[in-house]
Amino acid sequence: MNQLYIHTFKTKWGIFRTAATTKSLVLVSMPGESQESFDDRIADRFPGFTIERGGEVNKLAEKEVTAYLNGKLRKFTVKFDIHAAPFQKKVLKYVARIPFGQVKSYGQIAAIVGCPRASRAVGTANARNNLPIIIPCHRVVGSNGIGGYGGGLELKRKLLRHEGVTNL
Repeated sequence: MNQLYIHTFKTKWGIFRTAATTKSLVLVSMPGESQESFDDRIADRFPGFTIERGGEVNKLAEKEVTAYLNGKLRKFTVKFDIHAAPFQKKVLKYVARIPFGQVKSYGQIAAIVGCPRASRAVGTANARNNLPIIIPCHRVVGSNGIGGYGGGLELKRKLLRHEGVTNL
């Protein structure tokens, strides 16, 4: 039987929701996403899983996200699992390694992962990131501006300012 644990927690930035197996984080919702939308994503991505509240991985994710948002954590240690197509997984694995306070452009990432003309596909991979904040897709920007963000551009700017990036 496949088990998924869900958890909701409040931060000074808003309400976050997480989902995890016993071993790894698989889904994070950003402030502003409804419970219904979160539940729909779980049903779509994890059909047949038994759902329970709690979970040790979710507790660690809460602790780390809260510490990050409070300026006390720069690198996450919570284990995560990327559920994505191979190219998207390759992109997100790279994005997960972008250091706190640094940014890379969609084009730079496309070149790094071996597909220099795939900057739009890099954008799509970031848009489908199920683990925002943990996989810091807010650190991926356009070559001539901030680019997009599933949580909204104001939240992206706020996250970047939080990390000391002020030139966007």
